[in-house]
Amino acid sequence: MKTIFKQISLLALSVFLVASISSCEATKNANNKQKGAVIGAASGAVIGAILGNNVGKGGNGEMGAVIGGVVGGTAGVLIGAKMDKQAKKIEEEIPGAQVERVDDGIVITFDENSGVHFDTAKYNINAASQATLDKLTGVLREYPDTNVLVVGHTDSVGSDESNMVLSKNRAMAVTNYFTGTKGLSAGRFTTNWFGEQSPVGDNSTVEGRAQNRRVNVVIVPNEKMKEDAQKQADGN
Repeated sequence: MKTIFKQISLLALSVFLVASISSCEATKNANNKQKGAVIGAASGAVIGAILGNNVGKGGNGEMGAVIGGVVGGTAGVLIGAKMDKQAKKIEEEIPGAQVERVDDGIVITFDENSGVHFDTAKYNINAASQATLDKLTGVLREYPDTNVLVVGHTDSVGSDESNMVLSKNRAMAVTNYFTGTKGLSAGRFTTNWFGEQSPVGDNSTVEGRAQNRRVNVVIVPNEKMKEDAQKQADGN
């Protein structure tokens, strides 16, 4: 299995953001909590891992709200350690899936070669996909203090409209399997879809189209995990 660890320096990012907004009067007068919220709004790295070079496409606002900002300081280190353990567990349970640790989140990409398969123009969860999603369900149960974003994509074969519907149906099928069949809390899940708008491979090749027919599962810390980490960091 190939694991990709994004080498993102949160310190450098924070310095850049502070420098870029330091001339803003509202920021100068903001308290530390407000400044932290501005700095923490950088969820773009996770969105970039989902959409590749198509970050400007629709739906990003909803995804950004789900992903949230990067938690800094000691609390961020504590959250990072928990997410690292969870990512390692997913690697062990699901060989072949691409697992990326990006900021505070985990981005899992399933394509035709890595565990979640859809027949051409279909969106039903077949037996092979069920086995993979069952394993991921076990990890999500083990780490309940997270929210999950499911995002569907297609290749460029077919019309834009039909591919948008297909990507929606496939993403919803995954979410419904987690919540309906496996009984995970629906409140943890948000579902999004982009049709053929966000390719990561070359649609003119067979291999590229196979990469583009994919589902992303993004796992991020929920408010409870963040609050618990902050209390621990504060010594409470």
